[in-house]
Amino acid sequence: MDDVVVIGAGVSGIQAALDLANHGSIVHLIEREPTIGGHMAQLDKTFPTNDCSMCILSPKMVDVQRHENIRVHTMAEVVSIEGETGHFKVGVREHPRYIDMETCTGCGDCTQICPVEVYNRFDAGIGVRKAIYKPHAQAVPDRVVKDAEHCIECGLCYDVCGPRAVLREDKDKEIVIDASAVIVATGYQVFDARKKSPLGYLKFPDVITSLELERMINASGPTGGKIRRLSDGREPENIVFIQCVGSRDMTLGRPWCSCVCCMQAIKNAMLIKEKHPAIAVTLLYMDIRAYGKGYEEFYERAKAVGVRFLRGMPSDVRADTGANGLSFQTENTETGEIEILRPDLVVLSVGIEPTDTTAALANMLGLPREETGFFRSAHDAMDTVGTIRPGIYVAGTAVSPKDIPDSVASGESAAMRAFVGIKKAKTRGRSR
Repeated sequence: MDDVVVIGAGVSGIQAALDLANHGSIVHLIEREPTIGGHMAQLDKTFPTNDCSMCILSPKMVDVQRHENIRVHTMAEVVSIEGETGHFKVGVREHPRYIDMETCTGCGDCTQICPVEVYNRFDAGIGVRKAIYKPHAQAVPDRVVKDAEHCIECGLCYDVCGPRAVLREDKDKEIVIDASAVIVATGYQVFDARKKSPLGYLKFPDVITSLELERMINASGPTGGKIRRLSDGREPENIVFIQCVGSRDMTLGRPWCSCVCCMQAIKNAMLIKEKHPAIAVTLLYMDIRAYGKGYEEFYERAKAVGVRFLRGMPSDVRADTGANGLSFQTENTETGEIEILRPDLVVLSVGIEPTDTTAALANMLGLPREETGFFRSAHDAMDTVGTIRPGIYVAGTAVSPKDIPDSVASGESAAMRAFVGIKKAKTRGRSR
């Protein structure tokens, strides 16, 4: 038995699944969302090359869908795991989609006619979606999903669907997968900026998070790639990025660096300056952590195109009676001067944290976690994907904050460790 279960279908889980499948293993890719792709599907560009994020990710998603050795389970979660390396039994619960996956063509007729609009989590709340929807245009599988919680049962989607793929009733399905190894690649979630109340998130509409800016700046996003103030819809003239929101903050019990925030802010600041040179962009930081290949050069390019880097952290964000509507002060720690900033738009670079299911999954798998809440690998330097439980491996941002290249490399490493482990177990079995 060479089956492997990969929990989580972000870029790390996708890479692990593809590598294992290409080596002949049958891979069961478990994803709790309606589509694979994870957070990378939400991004506009990737640093430091500013390549299109979906141009990198989408071919991998399609390869997963078409690969004969990969079984994709979306809207699914692992509910039990028993056994040992080479002989795991993984219980998986597939939640109802209210769609016949065989007959649905993903045409979107039902979405167009649906009268219900609700909060769109994929667009980080900047846009809305229907009660029957596809998360995004390049979703895999290319099928809609009906949100039973918000559906008002008006019946329009049933009437308009030619293949009669929309179901009135559906229920959970439970399956058990026999697997030789398990890879945990459950990814991350972003810090809830409301916990940093002095910065005014949700108190002031023009204080947004870095993820919300990603969706706003994306050409396929709700604003068509246009930067807009949420309060009045006009283009801002002065944007301030505030770094380390929910990272390196002992008052919140979050001492870790989230790894990607500096470069993500620099990337988006550069994109804004390139498209709108007249917009003043300031980036408030404690330290710029440009550690990767080409990152320092990327930082220097940002300064060259006019992004201002101001070393200092802000006071409380307050309403301002002036035209911009917001103001706060900060100490420039390089000069000792106090500056008052009055931006049109404030972008909070929110940190990375473990998903809300990490604790329960760790208990189920019998795996320890770091004090930060991330999964603990066998060794920080010598064995970064192994765990104390043979046959179970961890990858990507389930272990610690990582950028995309490191997440891909981690997925590849976990896949090869699982593959080699399976082969060794088979060899031992034959030698007995």
